[in-house]
Amino acid sequence: MLNDNEKLSGVTIIGGGIIGVCCALSLLERGCDVTIIDKNEPGDATSFGNAGVISHWSCVPQCLPGVWKSIPKWLLDKNGPLSFNLDQLPTLVPWVVKFLSNSKKNKVEQISNMMEKLMFGNIAGYRHYLNGTGRDDLLIDSWYINVFRGEQVPRLDDYAWKLRIDRNAPVKIIGQGELLELEPDLSKDYHSAIVIKDQSRTVDPGNLCKTLAEKAFSKGCNFKKLKVNAISRNKNNTYQLHCDGRNFISEKVVVAAGIWSVELMKSLGLKIPLISERGYHVEFSDPGVKLNNSIMDVAGKFVSSSMVNGIRSAGTTEFASANSKPNFERAKLIEKLTMQLLPSLNASTTNYWVGSRPSFPDSLPSVGPISRLPNLYSAFGHSHYGMGMAPATGKFITNYIMEEPQNIDLTPIKLDRFF
Repeated sequence: MLNDNEKLSGVTIIGGGIIGVCCALSLLERGCDVTIIDKNEPGDATSFGNAGVISHWSCVPQCLPGVWKSIPKWLLDKNGPLSFNLDQLPTLVPWVVKFLSNSKKNKVEQISNMMEKLMFGNIAGYRHYLNGTGRDDLLIDSWYINVFRGEQVPRLDDYAWKLRIDRNAPVKIIGQGELLELEPDLSKDYHSAIVIKDQSRTVDPGNLCKTLAEKAFSKGCNFKKLKVNAISRNKNNTYQLHCDGRNFISEKVVVAAGIWSVELMKSLGLKIPLISERGYHVEFSDPGVKLNNSIMDVAGKFVSSSMVNGIRSAGTTEFASANSKPNFERAKLIEKLTMQLLPSLNASTTNYWVGSRPSFPDSLPSVGPISRLPNLYSAFGHSHYGMGMAPATGKFITNYIMEEPQNIDLTPIKLDRFF
């Protein structure tokens, strides 16, 4: 029997990934009552499969000038970093048109500035949230090493690197000798690298999210393991959350449901240009080799890191419905490339994973109030930048709910920009 109108006090967060959990912790610190609702346990969905990189300088949009020239080549190459399912074409075409409209230099600069603000203080934010959990070991200091092979030449005057350097990223070019000192297990086919210093990484993204969720629960956050199928707005600007077998009423709602936010917004009458950008990872559980830092293979466009369960390599972009059958040929490609990166790698035991990253066409998320929906806040669309943007997102959402000033202009990341 349906239990109607069960009232939830304070703020209800739909989504128990790293974005929702950071929102919860920030709100709890300000004395709010908080409930998280998710069909999965915290950290079991997209947050689990992250490559683990936490960098203040992940401020390079995907929509760079001239990127359109590379798209046909990537799509025609079966081993390329980009693919799409034909059933996504009706959604993908208008999204790509908007994506390309954001690739002009002045627009890219504005987007990069906003991305930097979303990344600001992320390492300190995680260390703050981990305080008292006894799991400071989940976050370690690291460099982000972008490695080059073959005829590739590292150039700091490349536009993507200029974006970082203009924002004071501590970068330098190193040769093969220094590269192999830092990472002895790398193939000697890699002759140079661009290093970003003063980074961090998590050695267990899923457990990081779970640990922070457990801290939130210890501080009084409630958790309901249910799927929210739809949201409806009441006349008094409260919201009814329609779940499997239960309904709830909440005065304030934060939607942090990743790609599933599309359907929730649709139930409220809003159509948003958020698509599923699926990424794959392969984990080598008994690798026999070790990486001391996070490694980006520039040509292969994947990232490898040592984690508690072995070496994880993550990458590729596949535009496909979150409900589509996984194409693990994409993961096998990453496996093959990782074996080239690490020639002594033991690949006898591997695990594949796929997750759906929610992506807007301007590489920015939606964070904040929605003018058409009083008391409802968006916190979704972070693409593959979610791990880095989560602490700031939590702070921004809290300031909105507490009606306190943000000190910076967050208009570029409001959902209203699409209406």
